Parts: sequence; structure tokens; C-alpha cells
Amino acid sequence: MENFTGKTDLDGLTLLGGETKPLRKLETFPNHHPDRDYRVTLTTDEFTCLCPKTGQPDFAKLKIEYVPDRKIVESKSLKLYLWSYRQEGTFHEHVANAILDDLVKALSPRLCKVTAEFAVRGGIAITVEAEYRK
Repeated sequence: MENFTGKTDLDGLTLLGGETKPLRKLETFPNHHPDRDYRVTLTTDEFTCLCPKTGQPDFAKLKIEYVPDRKIVESKSLKLYLWSYRQEGTFHEHVANAILDDLVKALSPRLCKVTAEFAVRGGIAITVEAEYRK
């Protein structure tokens, strides 16, 4: 049954059921429906990084949307990947684009969009939308 997860779909997945530390590594598994356009949406309201100047924490809601081609991102690897930014000093615009670049590199999707809604700091909220289209 090619529509269901097979044993070979697990080949190369080293983090699922294992690692629990921040890691800048995205793992994937095969898309069994590459002939169909469908959207995958992943969200978290627990993303954190640091201000590159002050070192103060910045908090954001992240929304990742993509239309897969041949690969799908494994969610635990995504969680550990996002966790790896917790001690990273970076501007909001840079981190949203870095996440998009890494997802595109790992997935080669038909479409991918990262929306990062950062919490108010100094009276200003920043939302960054970065998008890739094949």
C-alpha cells in the first residue's frame, strides 16, 4: 500500500524517537502523493531567539506552510531545529529568511512560506513573511 507509511519511509530518520537537544538538522521522509498539490502547515507559539545587540529574548509565533514535491519534513527534527535558535542572536528578518532557506534546501518544495510574528518589544511588533516558489 503505497499510500501508507512503509518501513523504507523511516530510512534516514535518526532523530525520531531519539535526540532531545537543539540540533540544526532537518530530516525528511518521502511524499507518497507527489502528483497532488496539497499544503502542509506547521505552527508554534514557542519560538525564541535573542536580540543580536542586547541578548534579550525575542518570542514569536511561527507558521510554516509548504506544498511538498518529493519530500516532507519530519516534525521532531523541525522542533529540534527551531530550538537551536534559542541562543542565537539574530534580527527577526534574518531568522525568518534563514529558516525558509533551510527548509527549501531540505525539501525542494513547490512552495514554502515562513511567517514569524514577533511579540511586541519597545512598543513595536514585527511580522516577517518570507516566501519561496519553485
